[in-house]
Amino acid sequence: MAQSSKGKLNFRCPSCFLRDLDIDMFYDKDKKQYYCLRCQYEGTEEDVLRDNEIVRFRYKLMHTRITDPKFFD
Repeated sequence: MAQSSKGKLNFRCPSCFLRDLDIDMFYDKDKKQYYCLRCQYEGTEEDVLRDNEIVRFRYKLMHTRITDPKFFD
């Protein structure tokens, strides 16, 4: 396999990110795909962006203070 490099943007691997691991993906110019060295995830830029949006639901309220007692029922 050819020497790969980081892409134009540092994307997090969606599969690793679901497991709370912050792993950057590498870019293969020949295949035009991003891939993860840790979990073997690979996909196009669109795939990675779509899958990372799915992960963001976990952190949606991260910076919101919840004071409504009904929320905890």
